Amino acid sequence: QVDAQLLQHELASSLWSQDVLREWAWNPLIYTRLAGSSVYTLLARDFAPLNERLGNAARRMRALPKLLTQARESLDKSRVPRVHAETAVKQNPGLLAIMDNMIKPRLGDVSAQLRAELEAAMAVATAAIEAHQDWLEDELLPNATGEFRIGRAKFARKLAFALNSPLSMAEIKTRAEQEYLRVRARMYEAAQDVYGRRNPGTSLPVHQSDDERQAFIEQALELAYQDVPERDGIVAFAAQTLAATTAFVREKDLISLPDDPVEIIIMPEFQRGVAVAYCDSPGPLDKGLQTFYAVAPLPEDWSDAQVASFLREYNSLSIEDLTIHEAMPGHYVQLAAANEYPSLLRRVLSSGPFIEGWAVYAERMMIEAGYKDGDPLMRLVNLKWYLRAVINALIDEGIHAGGMTRDQAMELMMRGGFQEESEAAGKWTRAQLTSTQLSTYFVGYQEHADLRAATEQAWGDDFDLKRYHDTVLSFGSPPGRYVRALMLDQPIPGPAPAAGAAAPAGVAARR
Repeated sequence: QVDAQLLQHELASSLWSQDVLREWAWNPLIYTRLAGSSVYTLLARDFAPLNERLGNAARRMRALPKLLTQARESLDKSRVPRVHAETAVKQNPGLLAIMDNMIKPRLGDVSAQLRAELEAAMAVATAAIEAHQDWLEDELLPNATGEFRIGRAKFARKLAFALNSPLSMAEIKTRAEQEYLRVRARMYEAAQDVYGRRNPGTSLPVHQSDDERQAFIEQALELAYQDVPERDGIVAFAAQTLAATTAFVREKDLISLPDDPVEIIIMPEFQRGVAVAYCDSPGPLDKGLQTFYAVAPLPEDWSDAQVASFLREYNSLSIEDLTIHEAMPGHYVQLAAANEYPSLLRRVLSSGPFIEGWAVYAERMMIEAGYKDGDPLMRLVNLKWYLRAVINALIDEGIHAGGMTRDQAMELMMRGGFQEESEAAGKWTRAQLTSTQLSTYFVGYQEHADLRAATEQAWGDDFDLKRYHDTVLSFGSPPGRYVRALMLDQPIPGPAPAAGAAAPAGVAARR
């Protein structure tokens, strides 16, 4: 029943995306990522003999001229938002880096015939990529005048498809606004604990106004900003935090851990410009292969001021929180467990809110379990990260459905969320490039938090944290409402209501 509903939902979503949203006509990034991932995924993991994978890579590189030509023919330059064109200009050269970093170093390990085939294919691909770069810079960018906001009606419809949740857009906004106030109040309490631990025997200052509380929290966060990794040491420090978080999860026996390997890598160039880090798990058919925790290095052309701002945001404690989210016990653990679920369809049609919500839940759970010995500064940083998820949902809806301006978004992120200017500016760009994805963190966490509370009540004295976590992750990655029904022996819920226009013809009856 669950798989059938997931398939029907995906069909309706795909038809709507192709026929109504029509991103293929205005988003050049989908072609850049398709071109890059088509070759990158063949070489990133050893899922088949090297010669076979390289041969397939050669065939795909020979197909790049046709793909990129069709991309240029499909894109309506006047509908392309400028921010999408600018990002495509930056990402497209990363396709050349795939060949430089992943194919050329392997040429000495193959036969002369395959080497000649690869060199010829790389020459074809290089010419196509360079021609596409010229088109991006000379034709697309000067004429990219499209609107990046998809509008309230399309946003509501896309959100319903993306979330597959009973929560409406209005309910999500109300919850987020309430959480915004609650989390900021908890941050003030954590800041008081930070002050008390560092100033024993002194009375806590009393702050009456919002401005005083704001300044007090900012002063406490400054303590975290004093401990930062080296400019070129972020990836290495992330590896240290992975070891530390793994040891803590094992010590506390919080969840069953997979045997699949996890590896920290430098983010491929063609993927940069949207997020600081991501988890790249093996595909649904892959067993026992690496999960990549990809971290973007700092751009070489950044000024000292830009680097300092970034490292304040991604200080040592923040990177520990990031590692919990992306790897242990966040995405890496959850997605490895999901890949063991026997339904191939469910592994393919995974829920973004369930996946992102689990990672946010993992951050909160680790703090509650005593990570970093209950350090209130770690708790404060963790609350700041959760507040970021709350604000993500607010700006996602505010920008695409409410006309939120850059100044308004920056104020909410920087003052409201205590974010550095560089982080807020990057999120503003990400919010323009995407829609609905930023809401998945908050909505997914809300569903996980609701499920945890309902399960504690249902299991009573039999509730055990490890048993709960293992059970939650035993059903793959379907939307949270299905996991709740499966865990608590409830009837399988019907299709989630989709806001906006009616479903495409032929789909509503099957649903």
